[in-house]
Amino acid sequence: MNRTCAIAVVVAATVLLSGCSLLRGPDAPPAPSTLRTAAPTASDTPSPTPDRESASDLLEASANPRTPTPAPTEAAAPAPTLTPIPAGTVLAQGDVSSPKGSIHFHFRMIANGDDTFTAQYSGVTSTLPVPIGVGLFDLPRAVGDGLTYPGVGDRNLGGPTSTAIAVDVPLSGSGVDPSHLTTLVTYSAAAPGQDVPVEIAADKVLAVSTVRWSVPARQTNVHPADGGARANANGPVTATTAAGAPKSYTVAPDDLVGDVAARFGISVRALVWLNEGVQVFGEDQHLYEGTTLNLDPLGR
Repeated sequence: MNRTCAIAVVVAATVLLSGCSLLRGPDAPPAPSTLRTAAPTASDTPSPTPDRESASDLLEASANPRTPTPAPTEAAAPAPTLTPIPAGTVLAQGDVSSPKGSIHFHFRMIANGDDTFTAQYSGVTSTLPVPIGVGLFDLPRAVGDGLTYPGVGDRNLGGPTSTAIAVDVPLSGSGVDPSHLTTLVTYSAAAPGQDVPVEIAADKVLAVSTVRWSVPARQTNVHPADGGARANANGPVTATTAAGAPKSYTVAPDDLVGDVAARFGISVRALVWLNEGVQVFGEDQHLYEGTTLNLDPLGR
């Protein structure tokens, strides 16, 4: 056999062997993971089914994710619950007055009884020559700041007006516990480019009020507890509640939804309830690496 033929045989054998490894055949070791945050990774542990998923199968499945399916053994598990706050409960209230006394109104934050909330603004008056808006924030703001984001429940209250008006605003996007929204900002709703003094130009903060919430205790039957890292559930707990319970978790390579749920002592059904819209791929239900999962029932 001449030198050229020998090289060709070696190359062909190398390609054949590497192909077996890539497909993760029964006689080959698992292929190294090459998928990262932008694409999911394959599991290095045997799947519950006789045939192990190949890297190419996982890559194809990742393009068509689906809602996680609970294991048959979870059929008898109770549905996750969180007791609602009774409708009409006043969770916070106070008065707003701008530093120069141009703006006055009263606010109340009300529970609707279905894990949604409404901000009620009453007695609204303003002598400023521009309409005013309101929004809730989880971080402090200062009078004179310029807003780049109008906040949660932002609404134009109108004005100028000396006749008191009342406006109800749904607080969509506040979550099932709105108490993190501790700052109520009143800002200028002037039209962009409107010829007004700079201190009342569009999106300038006109008044800042602290919102002191009083949210009643709520009951849930979902109580995650970290049982420790394990195969297919090896990511870090990235936040904890005031009581020390796990609050959020970051998905690691090769994490499977069933193993992550088991690590925290909850059902797959509960994990999906805590994370609306979470998706998996592959027969073993892989989670996407880098995804942050919520573990706090009040953080839904």
